[in-house]
Amino acid sequence: MSCASRVTRLRRHAALSLFVVVLAILTPATAPLRAAAQGPQSAEERAAAAFEASRDNPLLLHAFLKAMPKGGDLHNHPSGAEFAEQYIAYAAEEGLCVLRETMTLVPPPCDATAARPPVSDALRQQALYDALVDAWSMRDWVAESGVSGHDQFFGTFDRFGLASSRRIGDVIANAMSRAAGENLQYLELMFGVDRGAASELGGRIGWNDDLGILYGRYQAEGMDSVVAQARAFLDSMEARVREVLACDSPSPDPGCRVAVRYLQTGTRVIPPERVFAQLAAGFALVKADPRVVGVNLVAPEDAYVARRDYRLHMEMLDLLHQRAPETSVALHAGELAPGLVPPEDLRFHIRDAVERGHARRIGHGVDLFYEDEPFALLADMSRRNVLVEIALVSNDQILGVKGIHHPFPLYRRYGVPVALVTDDMGISRATMTTQFQMAVESYGLSYADLKYLVRNSLEYAFLPGASFWQDRSTFTPVPACQAAHAERATPTGDCAAWLERHERARLQWQLEASFASFEARF
Repeated sequence: MSCASRVTRLRRHAALSLFVVVLAILTPATAPLRAAAQGPQSAEERAAAAFEASRDNPLLLHAFLKAMPKGGDLHNHPSGAEFAEQYIAYAAEEGLCVLRETMTLVPPPCDATAARPPVSDALRQQALYDALVDAWSMRDWVAESGVSGHDQFFGTFDRFGLASSRRIGDVIANAMSRAAGENLQYLELMFGVDRGAASELGGRIGWNDDLGILYGRYQAEGMDSVVAQARAFLDSMEARVREVLACDSPSPDPGCRVAVRYLQTGTRVIPPERVFAQLAAGFALVKADPRVVGVNLVAPEDAYVARRDYRLHMEMLDLLHQRAPETSVALHAGELAPGLVPPEDLRFHIRDAVERGHARRIGHGVDLFYEDEPFALLADMSRRNVLVEIALVSNDQILGVKGIHHPFPLYRRYGVPVALVTDDMGISRATMTTQFQMAVESYGLSYADLKYLVRNSLEYAFLPGASFWQDRSTFTPVPACQAAHAERATPTGDCAAWLERHERARLQWQLEASFASFEARF
């Protein structure tokens, strides 16, 4: 056979392989491809082969990754998860106005002649509509615009904030629906569940250098009321979510099947007495309401107050941890890069979050190799089993950190668990699928690597109950479920009883069933 003939045959084979991948993804799970049966024997191996065949074509890769089960999203700010187009619709329905100079929403009265038109004008004026989308997201942002990616990204929250706060139930309903559309089954959403009540309590009581005394005053002078208000808010918000998604109707939105939990947040750029009250409220809510599963700190880590009070915030968490060590903490830490802050601020944030803030998960962790003794820190994080929530898209947009400059592959090399997260998908104009595609294209991940990341998202979720995995390194199930897992059988007997008792294991079982269904297509 001539060299030209061999090349032609190879090209035909490659084209056929890519065609098979597309068909496999688009074919219902009930009719797996017979053509793929001539390849590797197990369904997982066939799926891995299909993944490899799609690796070099971005469109085919996206189709594969979108269809793949993706577990949970552990780092999601719902206000930043909504897309600007939807915020325009909310603002128009609410009768809000926009200040043309800053593109910030304000309450009525509106006055178009005074550069304060109603947002509803954007539904008739495409130029205004486009300007709002660009101002409320990273769409069309370029480095040459004169505004940094950092400032554009964080600046959006204040601009659309009024619509976000008024329509939080709708925002969360959309987050759940989109999650289902990407084959996610779990969301941990972080925001001020207390709706400002804890901050008001802290502001009323004022500051005291003795955190123990301050904590006692919170408990004596209003924390029970804060918790009650937060729980009532969650009740009303979730009722709205169920209404929007038609969860009680004969045709519910698939988002109704997505499990959701909440992290109470402290805002690290406000006065310390308010931050401490927010964190204390989070610890109280975790104890009082199973829907709230942990706490976090939000707002730009490089802001002046956030830098000034960083160690004080860790002291707050240390005191709260001593009183309730079972409460889960996830912390934004290391969302920094050289030049953004003085070098001194790059030296300790992640370490302090782990050692003094008692973080079980770290959000971002981008500046780890600028910390003091980074390899000792990596070893400590691996020993403590602290997971790092990796947000590749926003790290690129905000910090300009990507590719070989991102520590993601080094965390994996040194045994630190990681999972991919969306952060603020509406602002980023990116989905969870985008995160996975960026990881594959940047770091050459295998299908086994992807399953590891997905499984981690539920293994390290702040869910109650034991893990489905007896051995995480080999993904060996607990003894009660080993036979059912190996046979892909419906759980019965001891396995069914085990899953009923342990919510984490139950969701992990469902993930494995989703993988089996997905892989059966190939």
